[in-house]
Amino acid sequence: MTAWVREILERYGQTVTLETAEGETEARAFLQPVQERQEQLPTAATELGWVDGRLWLYLGQEPLAPGDTVHWNGMALRVRSSRPYYIGGALSHWWASLERRWEAAE
Repeated sequence: MTAWVREILERYGQTVTLETAEGETEARAFLQPVQERQEQLPTAATELGWVDGRLWLYLGQEPLAPGDTVHWNGMALRVRSSRPYYIGGALSHWWASLERRWEAAE
């Protein structure tokens, strides 16, 4: 039933690297910035500088959990929340909300 999701991901998805508790794995997924209602850059000033508050959307068949990381196009995106979606009793795909992961300066 969900083979069509896999076919769409293979044809149109991006190649990503998933960093989870089980290790790293390569997968196909849709990654896209979440559109804001306003065209302003959603940032905030903190004691450490400007923080980019934009979120990203993940749709894929590989499971993700909060704290996992998705690597794509030179970016590291941390999973804020995730959940599986089912069609009948079969897993269709995973949805996740991602944010940029910033490395601490050494």
